[in-house]
Amino acid sequence: MASVNEHQEKTQAPPDDSHPLRDIIVGPPRDVHDPTVFHRLSLAAFLAWVGLGADGMTSSCYGPEEAFLALGHHQYLAIFLGLLTALTVFIISASYSQIIDLFPTGGGGYIVATDLLGPRVGLISGCALVIDYILTITVSIASGSDALFSLFPLHWQPFKLTFSLLVLVLLITINLRGLKESVTSMLPIFVAFVVMHVGLIVYGLSFHAAQLPGVIHSAVLQAHADMRDIGGLAVAFIFLRAYSLGGGTYTGIEAVSNGLPILREPRTVTGKHAMAYMAVSLAFLAAGILSCYLLFHVAPVPGLTLNAVLFDRLAGAWHWHGIAIGSGIVTFTLLTEGSLLFVAAQTGFTDGPRVLATMAADRWLPRRLANLSVRLVTQDGVFAIGVASALILIGTRGAVSILVGLYAINVFITFTLSQLGMSVHWWQTRKLGERRWMRKLAINGIGCVLTSAILVATVIVKFDEGAWTTLLITGALVLACQLVRRHYDRVAAAIARLEAQVLPLIRAAKADHPPPEPGPDAPTAALLVNRFNGLGLATLLNLTRLFKGQYAKVVFLGVAEVNSRSLRGPKEIERLESDLANDLKAYCQLAMNMGYNAESRMAVATDTVDKLHKMCLELADQFPNVVFFCGKLVFGRDTEGFLSRFLHDQVPSELQSLLQVRGLSLVILPARAVPEERLDTSGGPRIAEPLVRGN
Repeated sequence: MASVNEHQEKTQAPPDDSHPLRDIIVGPPRDVHDPTVFHRLSLAAFLAWVGLGADGMTSSCYGPEEAFLALGHHQYLAIFLGLLTALTVFIISASYSQIIDLFPTGGGGYIVATDLLGPRVGLISGCALVIDYILTITVSIASGSDALFSLFPLHWQPFKLTFSLLVLVLLITINLRGLKESVTSMLPIFVAFVVMHVGLIVYGLSFHAAQLPGVIHSAVLQAHADMRDIGGLAVAFIFLRAYSLGGGTYTGIEAVSNGLPILREPRTVTGKHAMAYMAVSLAFLAAGILSCYLLFHVAPVPGLTLNAVLFDRLAGAWHWHGIAIGSGIVTFTLLTEGSLLFVAAQTGFTDGPRVLATMAADRWLPRRLANLSVRLVTQDGVFAIGVASALILIGTRGAVSILVGLYAINVFITFTLSQLGMSVHWWQTRKLGERRWMRKLAINGIGCVLTSAILVATVIVKFDEGAWTTLLITGALVLACQLVRRHYDRVAAAIARLEAQVLPLIRAAKADHPPPEPGPDAPTAALLVNRFNGLGLATLLNLTRLFKGQYAKVVFLGVAEVNSRSLRGPKEIERLESDLANDLKAYCQLAMNMGYNAESRMAVATDTVDKLHKMCLELADQFPNVVFFCGKLVFGRDTEGFLSRFLHDQVPSELQSLLQVRGLSLVILPARAVPEERLDTSGGPRIAEPLVRGN
């Protein structure tokens, strides 16, 4: 009697062929079965502050500058603007800490809006977030180049864009190696930035400490005078305009919540600690820089950022034992600022591909964006984010004044939708025993009011300066995602219809007696399947129809692909293995009922083609007369079009080419589902046309 011999390959063997160049650039492969790999890839609170908080920290390099310049001749308002900026940082941070509590596995703007406001609103939030992270990289690199080129003569400025693009290429390469490697390599830069900026700001505030009460009193008197001269509404407009144009200051606060899956357990505790570090440091830097701008009467200088001017006034004249050290301190501080701005681009590379992968898993984007490389990195997502950033850098010529306006809009779309979703949640759960719901609603509600006000003001003020471009790009991405989702839904429906048509036919094809155990030289059919679905069942049925009596043995080969969603811990990997083992067992049982001797082999890997290729070669060594089969769904013309080829992996054709080199045959069997309108509505499935032409 035939038996089911389930050979489950639980370890991922190292590649048969070496890739020395790849290993040098991105590093050697990682094993998903290594129980320590998840711990080694995760970030502790301090490293999370570095990797996810650098964006928020460095926003103090351009956000306060934009706000201060927007005040024009009313610079005395900088004192009040600094206080409101610090308060806003703490409010948004507190609201995102509540998101961390409610979404302990990851509460990015896309997930929050999807779960609390619906998938369509979640799509808008996700698309805004993707564009935001692309602009995070672009703004950070452009601002970093501005800071560094402040040290060089004006005639060096034409080389700034080329330098920015080279930095972008370097960051892409670093991120292909892995997240933790990229963060730890940037740790010294982050520490140097914090030490120098905090030290200089503390010195600047201390230097004028005795004058601060007088400065505040003078600001109040000037405010009253302006309200008499130009009116209270005019003063409020000037203040709120500057407040909204400084919205770039708050970008990056959401990064910790979005990056929760990569934090060390317990993730909520780690996330809250990282959020607290970032909130305190960002609030102090932003408010301190705005205050120092006012105290030291900072004004724009061609070729220099306002921070460069400020630091020169703070420390440029310092001497130590007769030695001029001020210029060296200013130069080093600007170097740390420019370097950390490049580090801040890491936030875009950390969270951007993760958002793409999450949306791809939900079928809004091509599934390949959720695939992992041998380094367990969402490689396609890194490339997609990097290429988009390069295009925007080139299109805007790296102009920070343009980029900041574009940047702030999308981040506040996500901010507002997240805060709105949380507010709706607390209101809906108030009668379900939710403790302190009023306090939580107040935090998210105030956050929603602030972020929506900044969003509206920024769109209005910056609309003619390019804000419409951001809205247009985001809208185009939303439309593209809807087209992608429509295609995937059609494919899923076609596979479901195919299963309904084929499964009864297979169950009806019962053999009279079980087959004998064939020898290794007997003709063997190897079927490549991924899940127990209509396509795999149709392939099995077509094999029996086209090659009836030619094969006595069937071997089912399956690979469970590890993507970004399943790479969350050993339990997820075990679940993948268990699900695939059950699916292969079901296939084997059906094949045995049809008169075949059946067994299965399985593996878990990040590269399906590579793993299947190795499994096929191993099987060919054991069964010399094996022929490999796999299915291909055909249900319309678009299955052969560019969109289909882009949205689906090409495992059959790629594997076919690899096996042909070894002299092995892989037969691709087409399976065509009956259109939905031609199904029998009486309750039973009906095959209106043969699955394979010529039967």
